[in-house]
Amino acid sequence: MTQTTMKALVLDAHGDLDQLHVVADRPVPDVTDGHVLVRVGAASFNYHDVFTVKGMPGIKVPLPVVIGLDLAGTVEQVGAGVQGWQPGDRVLVNPLKPGVGLMGEMTDGGMAEFALADARQLIRLPDAVTFAQAAALPVAYGTAHRMLVTHETVKPGDRVLILGASGGVGTASVVLAKLLGAEVIACAGSHEKAERLKALGADHVVNYREEDFSKWAIARYGKPQRRTHEGGVDVVINFTGGDTWVPSLKCLKRGGTLLVCGATAGHDPKEDLRYVWSFELTIKGSNSFYEDNLVALLDLVAQGQIEPVIDRVLPLEQAAEGLALIRDRAVLGKVVVAPAAV
Repeated sequence: MTQTTMKALVLDAHGDLDQLHVVADRPVPDVTDGHVLVRVGAASFNYHDVFTVKGMPGIKVPLPVVIGLDLAGTVEQVGAGVQGWQPGDRVLVNPLKPGVGLMGEMTDGGMAEFALADARQLIRLPDAVTFAQAAALPVAYGTAHRMLVTHETVKPGDRVLILGASGGVGTASVVLAKLLGAEVIACAGSHEKAERLKALGADHVVNYREEDFSKWAIARYGKPQRRTHEGGVDVVINFTGGDTWVPSLKCLKRGGTLLVCGATAGHDPKEDLRYVWSFELTIKGSNSFYEDNLVALLDLVAQGQIEPVIDRVLPLEQAAEGLALIRDRAVLGKVVVAPAAV
């Protein structure tokens, strides 16, 4: 390989998205022992990237850094000590780099023509899965898969209400909950998003800007009863937090479960413990994802059982615009960036 510099989306300082710049002279990473150089075929954004740009308390990001947690591509070079991988292999990269942390945060990530990955991060890509499909999976679909499948929280026939259903984790939850045989209520902030979620398979849609989702659920299924299991929904998926927490508790049936894997609208919501004990509710947290989640998801995509929801695919030059769409919640599903010709 003779190329020594590459195009990359670099975060120079914390702040707003104007701190992101596409450069053409970022050095191509040197291939170190136990690592491979990946020519990035596709990378995708998560809301976590917005937090990285703004800066997060207690997390010191080594700036400047190439952002982007999720990436898939082709092995370009193999470092000493790497076994089982060779140039030309198609791979998905698990964003968590052993001993370092998340790519795109603690080390350079996927919004570049090339990325350096520990060989232990690599997952072989089935021939039937495209780079864009693969890059859409890790953080959003991996998180949803662990929350719904690994923890066995959704069963056939369950009524599952999903807040923030139009984002990455939200659309993943819709897709996976339907695969598991649930009756899905998807909540979104516009009629357009609601209709698109219905087209994805949601059984019911609620525009939360016009209608209280909790009151909608109670009107539809009945008020939850403390002495029986009648009324309400079986599961609420709430990774928004903020002022949605108590309404989520109110519409859960006796013995129901509130699933949480994040808090995009606030981590310190108002609480009402009376609902938790009166209705014997379970509040279950789910953190991140593991390799088995990513392997299972790749198999589901390869078999045609699920299709990752991709709002659009952009060139690297428009990557910051794509992250702005994520920040402003102006997309349905994932924004994918194609940094290099593969």
